[in-house]
Amino acid sequence: MGVQAKLAIQSMRGKQDADNFQELFTAYYPFVVRQIVRIVKDQQTAEDLAQEVFLTFYRTDRTVIEHIPAWLSKASIYAAYNYLRSEKRRNAREEQVEAERTHTAPSSEEIWLEQDEIGQVRDVLSALDERERTLLVMKYSGFPYTELARATGVEVGSVGKLLSRAKLKFRSIYKQMRGEAE
Repeated sequence: MGVQAKLAIQSMRGKQDADNFQELFTAYYPFVVRQIVRIVKDQQTAEDLAQEVFLTFYRTDRTVIEHIPAWLSKASIYAAYNYLRSEKRRNAREEQVEAERTHTAPSSEEIWLEQDEIGQVRDVLSALDERERTLLVMKYSGFPYTELARATGVEVGSVGKLLSRAKLKFRSIYKQMRGEAE
């Protein structure tokens, strides 16, 4: 068979494929849109996704597809879920950007109040004896009781009671410094 004959056959086959695709599109488009609408709950989005499904279908070798409605159904479901995942990621990115945009620097008054609070805590800590100060600072820095016991030279079983007493003393001195009644 000559080259021209092969080209003529391929041309005719291409025209038949295009005609066949048009028929399949017309027959299955409403089915694909319904499949997608069930998932995304938006008609316009479903129609856009259906267009993408049929574009993929057009580019696919239809001779390897055993059951076209099943392939279209599966492709439409995948397209819908991919859309939902991408929307979820997009919304998360937008929320993060919005949160970063609305986050403002603290005012000078807030900075001053925080510094004042830090100063008061330091004053109270300096009013405590060395062991109580060490226990509180190490405990709130995340050290375990064994480390607290080693640093203060007491038994591990005594750390809890000593820590409790140090907290009570800290609260008492802090309230006195702030002028609050106990």
